[in-house]
Formats: sequence, C-alpha cells, structure tokens
Amino acid sequence: PPDTPKDFSCQTQDMKRITCTWREGETYLYGQNLPRYTLSETSSQKTDLCKASCSEQCSCSWDIGQQRIWNVTVTVENPLGKRTATDVFDVNHRMYPTAPFQVWEDCTDTEITLHWNYENNEIELFCQTEVLQPDGKVELHNSSVAGSKRITVRGLQPYTEYTARVRCGAAKHFWRWSEWSQPLTTRTKEGTPSGKLDMWREIKPVLGGRNVTLFWKQTPSFQANGKIISYEVICEKLEDGSKPESISLSSVYNSTRIFIDNHSYRISIMAKNNVNFSLPSVLIISRATNNSRKIVFCSFLGTEDLMEGQVNGTDDGIFISWEPRSTYDSYIVDWCNFPRLQPCDLQWKRFGPNTSSAVISSAAFVQGVRYKFHIYGSVANRASLLEKKIGYLKELPPHLDPVVRKVDLTYNSVTLYWDSYFTNESEPGFLRGYHVYVSPIQGNCNLKGSKKHILSDEPELCKYTIENPEEKRYTVKHLMPNTKYKIVVKAFTGGGETPILNFRYIDTPSNSNMLYFVFLLVIVPTLVAAICHWKMEWVKECCCPVIPSPNKSKVLSFKEFKIDSEKVLKINDCLPDMLAMDSNAEAQKL
Repeated sequence: PPDTPKDFSCQTQDMKRITCTWREGETYLYGQNLPRYTLSETSSQKTDLCKASCSEQCSCSWDIGQQRIWNVTVTVENPLGKRTATDVFDVNHRMYPTAPFQVWEDCTDTEITLHWNYENNEIELFCQTEVLQPDGKVELHNSSVAGSKRITVRGLQPYTEYTARVRCGAAKHFWRWSEWSQPLTTRTKEGTPSGKLDMWREIKPVLGGRNVTLFWKQTPSFQANGKIISYEVICEKLEDGSKPESISLSSVYNSTRIFIDNHSYRISIMAKNNVNFSLPSVLIISRATNNSRKIVFCSFLGTEDLMEGQVNGTDDGIFISWEPRSTYDSYIVDWCNFPRLQPCDLQWKRFGPNTSSAVISSAAFVQGVRYKFHIYGSVANRASLLEKKIGYLKELPPHLDPVVRKVDLTYNSVTLYWDSYFTNESEPGFLRGYHVYVSPIQGNCNLKGSKKHILSDEPELCKYTIENPEEKRYTVKHLMPNTKYKIVVKAFTGGGETPILNFRYIDTPSNSNMLYFVFLLVIVPTLVAAICHWKMEWVKECCCPVIPSPNKSKVLSFKEFKIDSEKVLKINDCLPDMLAMDSNAEAQKL
C-alpha cells in the first residue's frame, strides 16, 4: 500500500490560487497500479479540487474564490490500499510572495538604498536585504516599514563593491520568505581618504645642501576611499618662515627627490582622490650642523662611528634587536631589499615605543646576501640614527680561500703565512676564521693537538681551527722529518667552507741535530782510531814510553819535589830497581 503523503502543506502567492505540495513514497508499482492522488475539501464537500502532477515533488493548484478557511485532504490510493493527509488553514495566513524584481539602487559614499517591485501590490509585505561584504561576510538588514519597497543599508566603506539581494514575506501572519531576487552588484561612491600615508626619507649631502629622497606607502590604517589621482608634497623651511613649496605627483609614483639647503625643513605629503585630500604625513629634517654636514653621508655608507652589529637569520626572516630609549615615541627600521642595485629599493617599518626587537621578513631576501639595517628613534616627527646592523638570511661558504704567500719549514714543523682576507659586502657570510688541514701523502694523519677530518675516498686529515679572522699565520708542529705532506688553508663563515680541492705539497728536511750527534758518535771515533792505527809507534811513544819522563810522573806531583819549574826526585827518597844514565851531559847537569 502507499505511504502517507509527507510534508503536505498549502499556500498562496497572490491570494487568487492555492497550491498544495507534498512528497510521495515509493511503492514499486507501475502502469495502472501507480498511486492516484485526489484532493478534497471537507467544508465545501468538493471532492476533486485539482489534478496532481508529480516530479521531484507533487503539487496541485486551484482557484481560491471567496473561501478563506480551508480543510484540504489529499488521498493516495493503489490496488493495495490508501492513505490520507490533511491541512487546515486560513488562506490569509499562508502567504508565500513571489520574489521581488526590478531591483535598483541609489548610492552615497557610505550608504546604499535598494528599490524593488513585486507583483501583488495589494498585499502588505515585509522585506529583508542580504549584503555581501568584500571580505565574504554576509549581513542581513530588515526594512523598518511594512509595505515599503526600499531599504537603506548604512555604515558601508566608500568606493567599495557590494552585492545585495532582496526577499519578502507577509507583514501580517508571516508564513515564509519569498525566493531571493536576482543579485545586484554595486559600488559606493568615493569619499575623503582616511588615515595618513607612511612616509620615510634618505638624505645625502651635496654641494650647497642635501638631496632628500622621499618614499611613501599606504598603511593598513590608510583608506584611499576612492581612486588616488595624485600626491601632494609640501616642503616648508622652518627658520625664516618662507612660503612653502608644493609638488604634485601622479599616482603612479611612490618616491621623489628634492633638494634642500642646510636649514631645517618640514616636509608633508597628502594623497588626493576625486573628493578631497588625506590628512598630511609629516617629517621634520633638522638643520645640518658643521659636524653633520661632514658625517651625514657617512651615516648612509656605514662609516660613521656607530659600530655595525651582526644579526642572525631565522626561518621567518632576519632577527634584529636594539636598546630601547625612553625619549622616543616610535622606532623606524630601514633596509634595502636589493642592496647591490642602485637605487636599492629602500624599505622601512615602524614600531611602537615599547618594542625593542623584530623579525624583518621580505620575499626579496635571498641566502648569501648581506643586508644592512638602520634603526632610528623618532620623536615629534624628528628621526635620529641609533644603531646599525648587518646580517644574512642565511650565510653561505666564502667565495675564495686565503692565498698562502710564504712557507717556513723545519724538520718537524711548518709555518704558513697568508694575506689578510679581504671581506666586503659581496661576501656571502661573516668570516669566522680559518681551518688548516694537513696529512702525509702516505697513510692517515694523527698529529698531536689536531682533530680528525674525513674526506670521501681520501685518508684522514688533521684539522686545526683558527677562530681569529685577523690571524695571518699558523704553525703546524710535530711533523716527521724527511716526509712529504699535503696542506691547505680554508676560510670559513657561519655557512661553512667550500670543498677541499687543491692541496699544497711540502717536504720536511732531515734533522741536522741528529746528523751532528751521529757525527760525534761514529765519525769522530772512527777517524781517531784510523789515525792511531796509522801512527801507532808515535802514539805508543807519546802515551806509553819505555822510560817515562820525570815531569810526567804522578810520583813527582807533590810540592816538595818542585824546584823552580822542574820536578826533582831525590835518590834517597826511593829505591830504584835500575839506574840508567841518559847522557853524560844530562848527568853532569843533574
């Protein structure tokens, strides 16, 4: 048997015809066994009000006439049974208006008034407007007067595109909303720009004054409220009260250069659309004193007395910090996105008085490029340079290695001398020091005081680290005499060093001290022995005579045997085994 009709309800759109709708159930019967629908009205005894038609849902319509209260029953039947559903209603309470049409608008800079028509003007309707904001947010606005064919939406942004549509329902005995009208897209009119431009400057001294390059950009708080057609730059000398000079620039520009002398100047800029000017953004450039005339150019070249602190890159950008000062109401950090180009595309960012660090990020930042940051303190629109920083998004190995100019060798050491490493802004990282690598040609290196360094397909190297970038020499000790070594000096940065490709080869000399020692122990005794063998008789006579000389006798070494310079032995002091006379002359003398 068929299911009971679902969601059975009746309504009217024009108070002339009633339409009832419902959803049918599935019986899996076809042909002449399909379900048949009949609508009847109980109070008037009408049994066949209309002929139903079914597609996605079933519907049936008939003329209302003069009857206002209806008790409508829908009956569905097939050969297996029947079901009914009933709806009792007052036709005045079942008003479902048609969608509004002919929607148009009137605009100001902050309001949109929508107008529309609908088919049955005899019915008092209450309408609602849906407004789609540029950010995708949807707002609903209800009309305050029943029967009105217009609604005003207020609090909108000037020169902004909105999309709106309207729907209506019965003002009395509300039943349901109509379908939405066709959407209408419109733009509010232009208004006076709100907020100020963000302005910054670069100052360079020239003959007779200074060149000031002005830069400006729109901040999140600035609203053009229309199409910017020009920028107005006003330059006013503060000392003598002379008439301000103004320059009008096309909207395609975001910078300009002006010349000023060495007096103080007040420079302001305003954006202009078709309605009015924005509020002025102001910079005050102080008077150039004798000192500042000499050093202001240096401040931009990085040669002023301020030291350049090094800063580090992070995953999000380059982290910088500065010492806060209570005298300033804001801080400005400027830098160049492309420091190797001229002009360098100056960028800047402002920070509040309680900020002392920031991560500077830019899509233009690349690895191995040195960026310079200037930190200014600002009070009453006057800026003063406080600190300078340099850093990399990520350091890379150096382009070149130091050139070894001189090598001093001993039998157990080598001293290397190299030129001062020239570092400039083009270097891909900060020079941190040097590595000295050494190894014998044959075998691994295990010198005392070194660390092991392994290269692929190479024997182990000995590695020495020099952490002073100013160092220009190094001595490797504990080498072996008469040995061939390979050696190289590499510069390294925070990004490491380049691969080791080219070695310098050295040969340590023999140990001269060892040769001298060998000479003393071997050569000299051998020579003496040879001489002694050659002059054996002479040596024997000198060292071991048959008759010793009295002057060489130890027996005669005492004082009492001394007479002048001669040593004398008294005969009665000893008992000789034999007495021999050398010669008569000697005997007479004795």
